[in-house]
Amino acid sequence: MEIFHISAECYPMAKVGGLADVVGALPKYQNNAGHNVRVVVPAYDTKFKKENQFDYVHWGSVKLGSFNFPFNVLKESTDILGYELYLIEINELFDRPNVYGYEDDIERFLSFQIAALDWIIARNEVPDVINCHDHHTGLIPFLTQFAYKYEKLKDLKTVITIHNGLYQGWFGFDKLHYLPEFDLKHVGFLEWNNSINSLAVAVKCAQAVTTVSPSYLDEINYAANGLESLFNSVRNKSKGILNGIDIEVWNPLKDEMISENYSIENFEIGKQKNKEKLCDQFELDPSKPLFSFIGRLFEEKGGDLLPQASALALSENFENINILILGSGNSEIESQLTQLRNDYKGNYNVFIGYNEELAHLIYAGSDYILMPSRVEPCGLNQMYAMRYGTIPIVRRTGGLRDTVIDFGDNGNGICHDQASVGDICYSINRAVKLYDDKISFNKVLKRGMEADHSWESVCHDYIEIYNLIIEKNEI
Repeated sequence: MEIFHISAECYPMAKVGGLADVVGALPKYQNNAGHNVRVVVPAYDTKFKKENQFDYVHWGSVKLGSFNFPFNVLKESTDILGYELYLIEINELFDRPNVYGYEDDIERFLSFQIAALDWIIARNEVPDVINCHDHHTGLIPFLTQFAYKYEKLKDLKTVITIHNGLYQGWFGFDKLHYLPEFDLKHVGFLEWNNSINSLAVAVKCAQAVTTVSPSYLDEINYAANGLESLFNSVRNKSKGILNGIDIEVWNPLKDEMISENYSIENFEIGKQKNKEKLCDQFELDPSKPLFSFIGRLFEEKGGDLLPQASALALSENFENINILILGSGNSEIESQLTQLRNDYKGNYNVFIGYNEELAHLIYAGSDYILMPSRVEPCGLNQMYAMRYGTIPIVRRTGGLRDTVIDFGDNGNGICHDQASVGDICYSINRAVKLYDDKISFNKVLKRGMEADHSWESVCHDYIEIYNLIIEKNEI
């Protein structure tokens, strides 16, 4: 089977969040299972693009209304990622360091989708499936079915995988002329609440809808930023598939980014040495339990709760805990977290920004990882943490509910129900008591390390869906 994954992100080419990790790993495992898998992302001006070799395989021009944007398709020369990686190079729109956050993002991702389809129809063979990821590729299922220029692709099967349904890619009908010409009787597929909603388009037009965890599929039926009724109406073609993690990249026994390698057989020595390096770097005491947070500092992730929760937890347990934050996002939250460094020196520190090597060291050297998310469609941090013997402290939502069971129920983590300062601090207090009971603490830690969150079985769930829509046009 020939499978195309089309996405705005793919690790290590371009990463903002978990979307990149999924698109960077799932295709490799599908390729290993015997399928021909190709990944298509924009050619951002990133370190990966600069440091690797690419071959030019196609060129053309995208027309958006009165604008014409020349584009090239580049193929990574060595298949170093375990699958074929293609970049859509549109220098006027994507020759920039950031993935998102520009005033012309609508034009950028519209042109990306059109260029990708122009290249696909120029090839000799039509793929079996295009797996689209989030709203940035949401118009593809519509265009393949209804745009005149893509008549060759009208029977091509498409899947939309929703990594975060809060972001939907709205734009006004004043930009309808940007789309390739289509029969206007189908314009209703584009409309949602008097706007063009890219995610809604994909959900309506794709043959299958997947979410990145079973619980998140349930949640978007009542909390989906205005698309609740739509998700309810397509439940018969929807499935929640829990993300996996790339156990080759995230392996404490072989990870070159950490100070000391270890496995479940010798985790105590290995984690302690990583903790000592981490604490030395951030002026913390390695004899105390270390609570860490890694992620984006936004309300969605509970980032706004961290300043007050950290201050309260440190006030209540000043002699007993350390807290370390790695993240960036809302400038006010960043400022509040930075200010705490002055108030709790020696027990607290923060790194504003993102550093992949530091993230690996934090997973290896921490005792607990904090995930107080309001919304967490799947969550990968809790899986990385458990893989490295770090116990997750999570709010029960989305994929966190599916992967973390409270240690009081013989589980692998610590859970609470509300996204609140009180619940976070209560869980931290429980964690301090658990840390002092080394036998129980190690049992919980081991349960996490023993869990299988690899992509091996997950990739077959996707293949099953592809086969169903190819054979029966339904799942």
